[in-house]
Amino acid sequence: MRIAVAGATGRMGRMLIEAVLNADDATLVGALSKERGSALGQDAGAFIGKTTGVVITDDVDAVLALSDVLLDFTRPQGTLAYLKAAQRHGVKMVIGTTGFDAAQLDLITEASKSIAVMFASSTSASLNVTLQLIALAARNFSEGYDIEVVEAHHRYKVDAPSGTALTIGETIADALGRKLADCAVYAREGATGERAPSTIGFSSIRGGDIVGEHTVLFIGDGERIEITHKTLNRSPYVSGALRAARYLMGFDAGLFDMHDVLRLP
Repeated sequence: MRIAVAGATGRMGRMLIEAVLNADDATLVGALSKERGSALGQDAGAFIGKTTGVVITDDVDAVLALSDVLLDFTRPQGTLAYLKAAQRHGVKMVIGTTGFDAAQLDLITEASKSIAVMFASSTSASLNVTLQLIALAARNFSEGYDIEVVEAHHRYKVDAPSGTALTIGETIADALGRKLADCAVYAREGATGERAPSTIGFSSIRGGDIVGEHTVLFIGDGERIEITHKTLNRSPYVSGALRAARYLMGFDAGLFDMHDVLRLP
């Protein structure tokens, strides 16, 4: 399995590179970065003291010509540029980027008709199992409970609510037979009036080095149920990304998520 990593100079990119180098069934063939700077031309393993022979580059076509799968956890515009290149070369993609708008999501769906794409707001296996628990709770607490989603991330995160929080919201809305666009409340300020019982509220916290925390509250009269998932470091995302890459090797095209990878119901 020949793997290329996008965003090679970022924290997540470096962790992905290290994981690929340590995997028995994977070979690092490319390390991509769109950032102009001294890192371009350096060995991709220099940050862990390894000489890999793979240099960090911005030459997407040269890298993808050698690749089976591209791992991408960057920004929407960068991801979509890589996606076009992946289509040109028939390369599969694992996309963990968040913050896409509806039109950009359509582009990912369209691309999946010609290449295999695993797209998920979180590649953490435990988070995706937690989604199953949230759906179960939503079906059983559909009446008499107010639902709130609270998420917290580091100060550098650029989108809010997080992609995972939105996935949680979609999971709840689907379980309730609603559309998230019709019932989501993303901000409250001033005289908002009473809370509409059918809404799903979102709150975002940004600060420090929080990797990712998500809590769903089902709030009734006299009781409250909380389902929380906390990510203490990025290793669950990394292991999930490699698991997804292995899964995609069995497909030439199609759009998949971590539920497919983990074979969840």
